[in-house]
Amino acid sequence: MLSLEGIKEPIAFEMENFEKKFRDAMRSKVSLVDKIMHYIVRRKGKQMRPMFVFLSAGVCGSVTESTYTAASLIELLHTATLVHDDVVDDSLMRRGFFSINAIWKNKIAVLVGDYLLSRGLLIAVRNKEYRLLDIVSNAVKEMSEGELLQMEKARKLDITEEVYFTIIRQKTASLIASCCSCGAASANASDEQISKMLKLGETIGLAFQIKDDLFDFEKSIATGKPSGIDIKERKLTLPVIYALSKATASEKRQIINLIKNENENPVKVNEVLKFVDEKKGIDYARGKMFELRDQAFSILNEFADSTYRTSMKNLITFTTDRSY
Repeated sequence: MLSLEGIKEPIAFEMENFEKKFRDAMRSKVSLVDKIMHYIVRRKGKQMRPMFVFLSAGVCGSVTESTYTAASLIELLHTATLVHDDVVDDSLMRRGFFSINAIWKNKIAVLVGDYLLSRGLLIAVRNKEYRLLDIVSNAVKEMSEGELLQMEKARKLDITEEVYFTIIRQKTASLIASCCSCGAASANASDEQISKMLKLGETIGLAFQIKDDLFDFEKSIATGKPSGIDIKERKLTLPVIYALSKATASEKRQIINLIKNENENPVKVNEVLKFVDEKKGIDYARGKMFELRDQAFSILNEFADSTYRTSMKNLITFTTDRSY
């Protein structure tokens, strides 16, 4: 299994330097804000998005001061969306820690998300990085639309495979696409290279989200106990959508009814998971994920060979092979 530390090797210095710059970017004169920012920095995740930014810059040329701005901008906006997501989902945990809204309540959490968003925008404007701002602002718009589309469809439970891909392209893939295209733009790459990197990031993002959606089923199969978090939240992911497309009309009605009305009942959730497995929904989704990974490799191979390209390939592999 590839480790993130090994993948990070060509950009280890840059990532260490970025962490200092990122901490500085989050500082505030208001003690409450500073306290919350310190809490956020302490519980940071895998930082895969900044890694995509720095590796993309390396693949297209070299890391510049602009690359640090791009990584900070994306990480600030990404963190803002996570804080707001926890409020929307009424989630009390994030990465094994209490969420901001769990400790400081919703009102403060919303304002903290706004603060992070404004810090990201200010960093870009003060450094006159308008190209980066344009790319990332478009990603934030896409993410919001994706979330709203998912909420709209969740009420009727009528998501087709086409709609599913539209949702995850907007919700997840748009931000990873902005990481790769911002990295390329920061290295003064050509418009053609920036477009290729945007497509690369989008393809990786789609595979990344399918992997997230598969965790629910893989965990249930491995432990013999139903996890089914997405089912409980009435989210139709690719394994379920495919299974329903292969079901009879009566089977489809029964499963939709279970998801709609019995989603809190572990026995009924297990029925849904068993149905998805029997209809080969998990195998289908896994196949789609690897298909997307191969597409990403194909795009990446259009760039010159380098240690950055090798690490980018390993990072793509990590997104589909990870166990967390």
